[in-house]
Amino acid sequence: MTTDLPVILFSAGTIAFLHTILGPDHYLPFVAMSKSGQWSLRKTSIVTILCGSGHVLSSVLLGVAGVGLGVALSNITFLQSIRGNLAAWALIAFGLVYSMWGIRIAIRNRPHKHLHSHDHGFEHVHQHKHYNAHLHPHVESAAKYKSPWILFTIFLFGPCEPLIPLLMYPAAKESVGRLVAVTIVFAVVTILTMLTVVLVSCYGLSLARFSRLSRYSHAMAGITILLCGVSIQFFGL
Repeated sequence: MTTDLPVILFSAGTIAFLHTILGPDHYLPFVAMSKSGQWSLRKTSIVTILCGSGHVLSSVLLGVAGVGLGVALSNITFLQSIRGNLAAWALIAFGLVYSMWGIRIAIRNRPHKHLHSHDHGFEHVHQHKHYNAHLHPHVESAAKYKSPWILFTIFLFGPCEPLIPLLMYPAAKESVGRLVAVTIVFAVVTILTMLTVVLVSCYGLSLARFSRLSRYSHAMAGITILLCGVSIQFFGL
């Protein structure tokens, strides 16, 4: 029996929304990197949309190839699981390296005090940091430039697990039009949900004050990304 198209589209949107909300890797890395890298909302939005588009498009292309070539769903699912493992380990590796780099920066940027003596016996103490003053601009700009592209590459490997088996293959049995419709709805809802959660979270964090923890921002971002990878690989989130 053919299911009504509105019901199919509503199901596609619901699955996309739940898949995104229940997967912290869809938004926490962007929030963490935006905060630590002091990204503007414009840059945060662009990076999130690009990564979300790559995340969905890679699964769409694989699903279309599977449907067009008549590949068994079990084979596509197996390939998706391999992609998921690669993406999870990539997140773990990126988070580990980034957190270690952030810890190194935090240690080297530890505030300390110096006693200064002036004429007439006047003395005063002032607190400062050395690392920020001597941080090579090319190193800092390279980190800001490479990080978004590393995230994009990881999300390109990351599969949308429910898209192919729950939506694309069943829709393809009905018609090409349904296949296209459910794919578009799933993609749009996924990307919009990612963007909404990221921007709302970034706005909420902008209202908080973490001045004492600011030097640990890179380390905390790396640990957040690392935990996202761990949650996917070992807890199936």
